[in-house]
Amino acid sequence: MQLCDEDKHLNKGDEHKRLEKDESSWPIAFSLRSEEKQVGRWTTLSWSIEDVELYQQVPVITATEDSSRAGSTTHYEKTLFLYRDERTDYRFNLSSQDPHLFIVCEVADEQFSPLLITAAQSVASSYMDGDYQVLHIQMPLPIQAWMEAFIGRNGELIEFKKKRCKDRKGRSSGQ
Repeated sequence: MQLCDEDKHLNKGDEHKRLEKDESSWPIAFSLRSEEKQVGRWTTLSWSIEDVELYQQVPVITATEDSSRAGSTTHYEKTLFLYRDERTDYRFNLSSQDPHLFIVCEVADEQFSPLLITAAQSVASSYMDGDYQVLHIQMPLPIQAWMEAFIGRNGELIEFKKKRCKDRKGRSSGQ
């Protein structure tokens, strides 16, 4: 059974069983911080990512709130998974001037809940149409090296485009 891209990323319920870095997964802890901002006459919440921590070994899972500063901070841990069919997206991201990790968050009652973390911009952009918000952070150098090794082990994914013959005329040419 073939899963669509969104299902592939969301059906990782066994995430807490695989809390060690390996060839295709890396647990990452981070905090989401909310801050009230004035936009015209309206007050809205603005979210940002803070305190990113990369786990090499089994992490201590945290889900706590810190309200010592203005605003609210909630700590989360998600696992970044790499998939062979997204190698082109990873190469595109790594080749950019400023590679990023994208955290897809679900918004419910002005509360954020992270659904997934990805390095594929096309996956992150597929969530931007719905009731999701995509936050991004600069990709840490160890993650960049790990992704390069993943691409090196699995090879570059080359997407072929159909070549058109110059001599051939289309159906609408009347020939």
